[in-house]
Amino acid sequence: MSFQGRTAIISGGTRGIGRAISLELARRGCNIAFNYVRSRDSAASLVSEISKMGCGALAFELNVAHHSAVAGMVREVKERFGSIDFLVNNAGIVRDTLLLRMKEQDWDDVIDINLKGAFNLSKAAAAAMLKARSGSILNITSVSGIHGMSGQVNYSASKAGLIGLTKALAREFAGRNITVNALALGFIETEMTGNLPEDYKSEILRQVPLGRFGNAEEIASIAAFLLSADARYITGQVVQADGGLAI
Repeated sequence: MSFQGRTAIISGGTRGIGRAISLELARRGCNIAFNYVRSRDSAASLVSEISKMGCGALAFELNVAHHSAVAGMVREVKERFGSIDFLVNNAGIVRDTLLLRMKEQDWDDVIDINLKGAFNLSKAAAAAMLKARSGSILNITSVSGIHGMSGQVNYSASKAGLIGLTKALAREFAGRNITVNALALGFIETEMTGNLPEDYKSEILRQVPLGRFGNAEEIASIAAFLLSADARYITGQVVQADGGLAI
């Protein structure tokens, strides 16, 4: 599954799953552009790692919820690398609490980053893909968007929205040879899950048939397959990578 000379945009690329996908695609020869919000040091470190592999790397400090900033990022990536072949909508946040305690800002922040951000990037990147009549989009969603989770009405709604976005775009873009799929994740070992209380993690593990959390590198390998030429006949699908949690 060579990605030699191709270009991918990955939102939220500096940590966890986004970072693992960035490095996996770079190992396969792909130029990588990614955004980040906070850590310039982490962004610089990732650029350095990708560059050492012989691939191009661009980092953008911006919020994916800001339409004009995203459009500018995509233009610059196209100018620098000549094409936009892959898009991974990975950026996401949580603001968990029960509905009656949830502030309006908690709702807005999660929907803006997790769902509007994917809309902004998909719209900007699709222009280049449609012109080239080629491309692949992968949306990182969650089993919370399939089954819903108590205390996550904002997060579950945003991730369910990504599933709807995936299916609608798959229909819109299929005629131009562009695939759109989603990865619905369970509990993956990242900074986010590392902050969960131990008793809560133990309770969750009892519900996972495989008996463990996934890791970011496993998810990156699945993502690479879904973006690759080997998966060109797969579109509009939601692939669950959750250890059996949502069977």
